Amino acid sequence: MLNAAQIEALSRLARIQLDARETAALVTQLGEILNLVERMNAVATDGVEPLAHPLEIDSRRRADEITEQDQRANLQHGAPATEAGYYLVPRVIE
Repeated sequence: MLNAAQIEALSRLARIQLDARETAALVTQLGEILNLVERMNAVATDGVEPLAHPLEIDSRRRADEITEQDQRANLQHGAPATEAGYYLVPRVIE
């Protein structure tokens, strides 16, 4: 359980100025959060397989197929400078 001195130390580290009322409220609120975490850690989860998604759904994915022709030469035709299929640009870092 957190106490007011710990909250004040944390507020100094975070460079947050808290008055006594805010410190007392944070002691209560953070204490409740830590109690909830302790309760969640106490739940037996042995043998429970982790989920990638909370709902058992299959995502519909299209097949990874090439659907268009290579038009690189046509698209690079108007470029000022190209080499080996890449656009050449001026050097900006020396």
